[in-house]
Amino acid sequence: MFGAVVAKGAISVSARILFLCTGNACRSQMAEGWARALARPDLEILSAGIEAHGLNPSATKAMKEAGVDISHQQSTLIHDVEIRTLDIVITVCGHADEACPVLPPSVLKRHWPLSDPARATGDAAKVEAVFRASRDDIKARVVDLLEEFDWLAPSA
Repeated sequence: MFGAVVAKGAISVSARILFLCTGNACRSQMAEGWARALARPDLEILSAGIEAHGLNPSATKAMKEAGVDISHQQSTLIHDVEIRTLDIVITVCGHADEACPVLPPSVLKRHWPLSDPARATGDAAKVEAVFRASRDDIKARVVDLLEEFDWLAPSA
């Protein structure tokens, strides 16, 4: 269906997109939230982790400030996802990139080397600023991805 096709507008059918990180707590959850908010409704957007750490409250707060509610999303293990049915996997950290299961040739893989906002130190204001910066960086990357494949919702 999708495979290695990378030209803008080359796909007109539904696609399954997975964002993968270490714990499926921050980065992949924010990417899933942005993609769900901005993508066409015929796409299936998922996120998973090599481990499942649970949703980070600071990620939820940062996304809510931007008008995207991710509080209902669940932390999922990559082993619970049917990899062969995916069209694209985006790893959002080095550990997930290295530990990503072998993908079928039909699944396109991308890597976004994002720093982990959960490792931010300092007072609450500094930590919140790191989460906001991560949120905004992820949004820009998601928009670029959706534009590349002509997957942006008309209202986005």
